[in-house]
Amino acid sequence: MTLSQSIHTVLELFNKLSFIGIGFSYTISKYSKSDNFSIFAPVENLKPMKEYWRFIRFALFSASAGLIEIGAFALLNEITSWSYWPCYLIALLCSILWNFTLNRKFTFRSAANVPVAMMKVLGFYAVFTPATTILGSYLADTLMWNEYLVTGINMGLNFVTEYLFQRYVVYGTSLDTQK
Repeated sequence: MTLSQSIHTVLELFNKLSFIGIGFSYTISKYSKSDNFSIFAPVENLKPMKEYWRFIRFALFSASAGLIEIGAFALLNEITSWSYWPCYLIALLCSILWNFTLNRKFTFRSAANVPVAMMKVLGFYAVFTPATTILGSYLADTLMWNEYLVTGINMGLNFVTEYLFQRYVVYGTSLDTQK
């Protein structure tokens, strides 16, 4: 990837993020249209109100997944003598399955190949899960932070990064294709 393509991709991402209030409104059209590299859906196809409601649906489904995650975590944390990480991993897995299923059908309305979409999400969690598990275990078990605070921080981080990843990478080119 050339430097121009890298800059174009970063600016394209910032432009797409502006619909959720980040406030970066650089217009990509100032860049050469000859750069065809993009892992994201075309910017021209975004409709602000539609994207706003998509984000609201994602937030509501994520809140329900968060309740499942914190409930499973609390149950495991309180009734077992396990350390932080197995409780967190099991709770996170419950949350992932719930969130993926609902968001695919109702938020992104994608008819994309389910196994391919699941593999992309698996790739996301192959990075996210070890990072948050190690960090969470360090904060809760070594620094003695409250386990619920650490889980809440991880859930917030998961909410933001998962939305961006699912919206622009997993379903970026197959939004609203479900009949």
